[in-house]
Order: sequence, then C-alpha cells, then structure tokens
Amino acid sequence: MENSSGPFHFNLTMFGHIGYYRYPVFVFCFLLYAVIVSANVIIILVISRERSLHQPMYVLIACLSVNSLYGSAGFFPRFLRDLLHETHLISRPGCFSQIYVIYTYASYEFTVLSMMAYDRYVAVCKPLHYHSTMTSKMVSKLSLFAWIYPAFSIGTVIFFSIRLPMCGSKIPKVYCANWPVVKLSCVNTFINNLVGMIVTSTTIIIPLLFVLYTYLKILLICRKRSAEFKGKVFQSCLPHIVTFFNYSVTIFCDVTLSRYNLEELNPILAVILSLEFVVIPQILNPLMYGLKLPEMKRVILRLLCQNRQK
Repeated sequence: MENSSGPFHFNLTMFGHIGYYRYPVFVFCFLLYAVIVSANVIIILVISRERSLHQPMYVLIACLSVNSLYGSAGFFPRFLRDLLHETHLISRPGCFSQIYVIYTYASYEFTVLSMMAYDRYVAVCKPLHYHSTMTSKMVSKLSLFAWIYPAFSIGTVIFFSIRLPMCGSKIPKVYCANWPVVKLSCVNTFINNLVGMIVTSTTIIIPLLFVLYTYLKILLICRKRSAEFKGKVFQSCLPHIVTFFNYSVTIFCDVTLSRYNLEELNPILAVILSLEFVVIPQILNPLMYGLKLPEMKRVILRLLCQNRQK
C-alpha cells in the first residue's frame, strides 16, 4: 500500500469550537506551558546538583520530569500555533510525528511509574536488600528498557497506521491521535486493531497490574507493622500513588473518549477532556514530588534561600 494514498493534510476540527475564546485560551495555555517547563526543569536541576538526591527514587523522579518536557514539547508548540491560525491543517508526516511523540510520552510515563512502584516495593518489603537490588546499574538497565520498549512498540503501531489509505481528513481533536486517524481508513483495519490491543496491553495494562500488585504487597507488610512505620511508608508513597492514580484516570478517559464521536459532546467539554491527559500529569508531577517529598522540598527551599542571599 502506498504511503501517499489519501490526503496529504489532516484537519483538526475541534479548534473550530474554541472560536472567540482562542486568544484567552492561548494566553492561559502559554503561561501553563511556561509553568510546566519551569517546574520540571527545576526538579531536574535540583536532583542533578544535589548529591544527597542521587538515589534511585529521585533519579526516577528526574526521568518523569524529562518525560514531561518531552511530551509537552510534542503538544504545546503546535497547539499554541494552531490557536492563532484560521486554518488547522497538519501535514501527514507532521501528524504521525505528533502521534509518535505523544504516544511514546504516555507509554514512558507508565513504564517509569512502574519502576518507581518497584523501587518503593523493594524499599518497604525488602529493606535489607534495597541497596544491593536498586544499584546504579540496575536503575540504568530499567531506565533503558523503559525508554526502548515504548519507542519500538509505538513505532510498530505508527508503521501499520501510516500504510493505510485514507478516505477522509477530519480529526475531531486538537492534536493528532492514532485511533481517529485509523477510523479514516478506506480498508479493513483488523491488523491495526490487533496490534493496538497488544501494544496497549504491554504498555498500559501490564504496568497497571504490576503497580497494583506492588502496592498490595506493601499494604500486606504495613498491616503487621507499627503506626510510625505506616506513617513513613504513606509519606514516601503518597506522591507516587497520587501521580499514578491521576495518570491512570486521564489515560482511561482518553482511551474511552477516542471510541466516541467527540462532535456529539458539548464542544468546550470535548476540548477540555481531550486535553487533560497531555496537560494535567505534566503540571501535577513536579508539584507533587517537589512539595510533598521532604528531602526535595528542603533542598528546593535551601537553593531558593541561597539565591536570594546572593
């Protein structure tokens, strides 16, 4: 099947519903993007500069922030540009590139959150073996796998999608997504659906079940321990639990909405729901880890005080 079959451009139709609100939305989203970049850069710089934070948990937090910068770069510049333009056409290569970036960002988020759950599991359930298990070498291997597998699996999904001949060009979203593009195909998409289900299972469902398993084991351990021990575990695990729950909900909403016709929903609600999974986690993660973890909060406040004194 020729890659050139079908329209060379796609039309992101949901921008039409923003209408006269586009300038206030542009200002708000531009400021939001600036906050996301600033907050995540601060987290990365703090962890990289402070030697006491060169531990597996904080390295993984830095990975989350790097992924947030990656995902936001794949969405916000194009989104802000389209808000100021009358036409909202995106080239076929540009569309599939955006799909790849946004979907790998989503997959990376789940794999990194799974690694963080494993780190907490070892710290709580096997504390005597923590330093021998979560070595720098082990963290490097896990991080490498967390980046390589999603890149390969999402690349496979894009490969099958890009070969489809298209009989339409309208995508009812404010960014390119795989399923709305596949629905525009003129031919049977059974193979695409099968590959999509396999990739979804390995990049979302399996990590989800793994995280739930680790927290079940942690709960079983905490049930037999003192209130003080439970408090320490809760304090160290709370940011991860909130981040994981929030991200799981936003992913579930996005997957569910992708199967419905967003044009039938309230236009403003449809735009907001289509944005949440590429916006909320990126702003919530640095706030949760920067303000809730005592070590992170202490180092950030100390660095701010030093800068004021200078």
